[in-house]
Amino acid sequence: MFKKICSGTAVAVLMLHSVGACAASPGSDNAFNPALSLILSGTYGSLQQDPAIPATGFAMNPNSGHEQSFNLGESELGIAADIDPLFRGIATISLASAGGVSVENAFVQTSSLGNGLNLKFGRIFSGLGYLNEQHSHTWDFVDQPLVYAVLWGDQLKEDGIQLKWLAPTDMFIEVGGELGKGSNFPGAVRAKNGNGEGVLFAHFGDDIGIEQSWRAGVSLHQTHAVDRLSSSIPAAGIVSNSFSGDSQTGGLDFVWKYSPNGNFYERYLKVQGEYFQRKESGSLTYDAAGLSTAGTATGSYSVTQSGWYVQSVYQFTPNWRTGLRYDRLDPGIASLGVSLTGKVISDYAFNPSRLTWMTDYNASEFSRIRLQLAHDNSRQGLPDNQVLVQYIVSMGAHGAHQY
Repeated sequence: MFKKICSGTAVAVLMLHSVGACAASPGSDNAFNPALSLILSGTYGSLQQDPAIPATGFAMNPNSGHEQSFNLGESELGIAADIDPLFRGIATISLASAGGVSVENAFVQTSSLGNGLNLKFGRIFSGLGYLNEQHSHTWDFVDQPLVYAVLWGDQLKEDGIQLKWLAPTDMFIEVGGELGKGSNFPGAVRAKNGNGEGVLFAHFGDDIGIEQSWRAGVSLHQTHAVDRLSSSIPAAGIVSNSFSGDSQTGGLDFVWKYSPNGNFYERYLKVQGEYFQRKESGSLTYDAAGLSTAGTATGSYSVTQSGWYVQSVYQFTPNWRTGLRYDRLDPGIASLGVSLTGKVISDYAFNPSRLTWMTDYNASEFSRIRLQLAHDNSRQGLPDNQVLVQYIVSMGAHGAHQY
């Protein structure tokens, strides 16, 4: 139950009404023909607050992608194929609702290293945590948990390389590491050779009889920011600040799944949670753009911030699911140089939080319609009761998703 063969490799995956089906595997008649897929999604949103306002004490927007009224959302064009006996190529092209095209993923993956080794190089979603590698159309809720939104801008992706090792044991044991450019938040674009970020992670899991399975993980991310601009680093006003320094994030994740008689098609219960803590230390230039009458100031700046979520999803018929999620953040207390005192807020004495409920109908593994209600208290003094309706449909061959 814990492992499934898809794309010719034993990986920890479980098809729990994921929108899409397995693409052709190596060795099949169509293995060298590209498997094409298109994911279409959209939402209707009723929001009481401007979704662009960031969470109190954090630089990133916790409601990225939310819009009022009708919104086409992001469409994903996926292409995957075996290149030769040594390599496989996968690319996901993101089509923005407002126009424009971006590369979400584009990487080459080895298929013959053996000994449980797997190498990816290109643009990849990092293997840290549990949710980070999952594409948006597989999320159990319309949006990511608050901690993912404020620490990674929903997901950490980088141009670089990733090496994983799957242990030859009955118990699932996977360890891996990554080196990347480090140009995405919490890093920053820099003109320098070599890698700008590194990631280490380990995942463990197993079955408990035929009805239960679990997976746990630990991860560590480290990068260095140079002149990272933000209008929301804790400050006494909306000004442009510039941070340079080290950023280190550690995380823990856990997921448990249960299904009566091991029949996940009929009914299942999934419980998961993650915790991340980030420490940043370096120098902060207040009002880098010179917009404030208080004047520009540079001084030492360090802060430890954290966040977590716990959620549960219950599928009570083959077509219907419901879920509940609670998020909470801690913006921490910043340590400031003398020149920043009075300009940068060191302690907000406020913990952003959110409570979310969803239910969705899955006519098949290729379509989903979801209703989501949330009480978002992530912005101090600006509570937001949100109603979101979402559709997701998949066309073409689409690979199985991770456990």
